Amino acid sequence: MTDKGKGLLAINLAVLLFGTAGLFGKLLTFSPILIVLGRVFFASIALFLFLLLKKDFMTIKKKASHYFFMLILGILLGIHWLTFFHAIQISTVAIGLLSFSTFPVYVAFLEPIIFKERFSIKYIVLALVSFIGIRLLIPRFELTDNILQGVIWGSLSGLLFAFLTLLNRKMVSYYRAGTVALYQNLIAFLVLLPFSLSILQQVNKIHDIIMLIVLGVVFTALSHTLFIYGLKIIKAKTASIIACLEPVYGILFAFLILSEIPEVRTIVGGMIIIGAVMFTTFTLKQKKKKYIEV
Repeated sequence: MTDKGKGLLAINLAVLLFGTAGLFGKLLTFSPILIVLGRVFFASIALFLFLLLKKDFMTIKKKASHYFFMLILGILLGIHWLTFFHAIQISTVAIGLLSFSTFPVYVAFLEPIIFKERFSIKYIVLALVSFIGIRLLIPRFELTDNILQGVIWGSLSGLLFAFLTLLNRKMVSYYRAGTVALYQNLIAFLVLLPFSLSILQQVNKIHDIIMLIVLGVVFTALSHTLFIYGLKIIKAKTASIIACLEPVYGILFAFLILSEIPEVRTIVGGMIIIGAVMFTTFTLKQKKKKYIEV
């Protein structure tokens, strides 16, 4: 297999793992905060060991701004995953993934504002198109409706991930992507731990612990390692377009494993959202600094 073939395979496997990670929100029945706590704990261990084996571990430079940014990134990561799994638990895997997948549109819209770069009117149009897709996901506007709640929490997760992506743009100019991912997961664990102590007893089955290990090691640490490896060979734009398949994989496996069948309006809305996201990703100018997906 050629290097390009290996890169494409790595990116596709990573996106497959990203998409199916959402199923753990249904497979694990306890609080989302415990799911995220277990995920970042085991991911931190796996990433730390991986970086040590590669002799690629980097300590944070003695700069107050770097410590501050790492803290913010860890907090954003933790809340992003909390809102993501909560969206899936109160609605469906499809609703959670599709509403979250709007994050590239948020990135395209927020990036010129945060970094004072040239703004393009087409991203406003694409944002409106994606929100039309989101509107189709919602059967009725009642705050008690679980689908509406899922869309709100999923969209908030996407917005938080957009900010996370933009802040990562700054940190990957100082540190390697694997190092940033390690510190983010570790900080997220330390921040969430005090809020989880009173409910840790909910994780009382060997099966649940094994599931959390798999989520943290395979669906977090391994998936990010594959994605970063693929980015060394495949252009970031190509990888980002492949990443648009994340909700497709998630919905497919939710159907096969959980027997979740999305409604027609969900499929139509999802196609509009994915189309807008793909066009946004395809037309974004590539930066000299690459983002990492966490």
